[in-house]
Amino acid sequence: MTGGAGYIGSHVVRLLLARGDEVVVIDRLSTGRRQRIDGATLVEADLASPGSEDLVREVVERHAVDGVLHFAALKSAPESVREPERYYRENLGALGNVLGGIRGTAVNAFVFSSSAAVYGEVSDDAVGEETPAAPINPYGQTKLAGEWLTRAATAAAGIPSLSLRYFNVAGAGWPDLSDDQVGNLFTVTIERILHGEPPIVYGDEHATPDGTGVRDYVHVLDVAEAHVAALGALAGALAGALQHDVYNIGTGTGVSVREVIDALAAVSGRPLSAVVSDPRPGDPASVVADVSRSERELGWRSRLSLSDMVESAWNARAGRIEPSGQETERP
Repeated sequence: MTGGAGYIGSHVVRLLLARGDEVVVIDRLSTGRRQRIDGATLVEADLASPGSEDLVREVVERHAVDGVLHFAALKSAPESVREPERYYRENLGALGNVLGGIRGTAVNAFVFSSSAAVYGEVSDDAVGEETPAAPINPYGQTKLAGEWLTRAATAAAGIPSLSLRYFNVAGAGWPDLSDDQVGNLFTVTIERILHGEPPIVYGDEHATPDGTGVRDYVHVLDVAEAHVAALGALAGALAGALQHDVYNIGTGTGVSVREVIDALAAVSGRPLSAVVSDPRPGDPASVVADVSRSERELGWRSRLSLSDMVESAWNARAGRIEPSGQETERP
């Protein structure tokens, strides 16, 4: 597994270890944390660097790896706009080195971590995998190009593969695996509440029930379980079981920005009223996944609710704050 010490990857590591699998993680630990993956073998390396293809092959052969999950990537859309060269170089370079490294080995399953960012600005409320992909930032572009590269390289190598397009991932399966990167609605809102600052709503005049944007938020543990299901489905793909190689990972249910903020304020016991700011350019009113293909072909569907996401995210983050406001040492 690449990037397995990060937020989503570490949840998958824990699930695989719990079922008795041997797990090997290649991660440069730029945002991942070593203590998240106790029980797994860690190889610390930058997969976008020269020589990484040979490193991947050596690791795969030494540990008899037969399935690969590729998470390692830069993932900030705003940052990708500022540094497009870096995003293309690192995201596609690392993927290319991994795909080259597994070619000709015993690997017989490959799962690529993609994103709903490949869809860009959509007009349909329910976004299916057949919705045209038109990413609006370099991050989304590298994910779409990553799907193309995965499809071409694994076909050439004869390795069954698929790509999972995550929607808005939130929550924590375990407190020590929570998202500690402040960069999405959940983490930004929690930080503002903890610092006594009002949450921010970007636009409240969208064509939605409460005027705020509607999104499909999916629990990180559900996403992790989708990867386990994907590995199982790929084993069946050796007999031609899978009909597609791209799958949406979401709940199929939309939740508004105001609903998320109100739920976080309520669970915190610090009910701060949100302030409304100007809408951000390019923010669609509503984006919700059509997950029927994942349910039908992968045998996976989400099972955790918005309440599960809100409570787990808040409890994990607030649990690291002492009464004085100082962060405790992370486990």
